[in-house]
This record gives sequence, structure tokens and C-alpha cells, in this order.
Amino acid sequence: MHTTLTEHARCLYGDSFGPRQPCEREHREAYFIEDLTFADADAILAMLRELCSDLVDGHLPVWTRNFAYRLLLLQRPGDPMLMREAAASLYLHGPDWDDIAADLERQADVLDSTSRTTVSVVVSESPRSVDVRHRTAGSD
Repeated sequence: MHTTLTEHARCLYGDSFGPRQPCEREHREAYFIEDLTFADADAILAMLRELCSDLVDGHLPVWTRNFAYRLLLLQRPGDPMLMREAAASLYLHGPDWDDIAADLERQADVLDSTSRTTVSVVVSESPRSVDVRHRTAGSD
């Protein structure tokens, strides 16, 4: 019985660290995709890290890897590092997806630039007066 998404993927696709382990479950890709579809982000990341630790290698089919990254980005839309990782994977298996990869990199850059901007709120003695100041990290 597979207790994790990683075990299920390893059973179905194998991995570069050794042969497939014997398993008594029926292996249909549809069952794995169902598990992947409803997995949380941590489980998906664990599977990708373990089975595709090197983006170039790995036994997961490209479409499965793309789907996994898509699900991750839906669950963690504001994660620029994850966007860049997904973009790198798309570039490796392009050029069909190069435009999507470039868009992900642009979105990550925007998120990085906005995360360096902080907002400080200064409330004066009067409860009706609020001064909001935007500053970029490193500019005090």
C-alpha cells in the first residue's frame, strides 16, 4: 500500500536511485493522477524533490511533472522560488512552453520586487491622521 504520493509515483514510474520495489497494488496512471490532483503542496514538493532531484533526470513523465508544478503554483501562487523552479523545468522540456516559462519568471521578478517594499504606518496623536510610508528594503 502506498502511504505517500512519492511512494505511489515511485511504484508507478520508478526512480533513478534503484529498481522498482515489488508492490501488490494495481498500478494505473489514473489512480496516481487522482492522488496527485488532491495532494497538498508539501506532498507534491516532496515527490518532485525525491524523484526529480536533478531537473534534467528523473523518471516522471514530463506532462506529469508539468501538472505537478501547475498544482503547486495554484496552491502557492505567491512563491517566486517555486515559479522559477517550474520555469526551469518548462525550459528543459520546451521550446513549446518557453513563453509560459518566461511569464513565470516575470511574475517571480514582480513578486520579488514588491516583497522588498515594506509599508510602515505612523499614527499621530490624532486618531484621524495616518501617515503611510512606502520604502524599499535597504533604503532607511
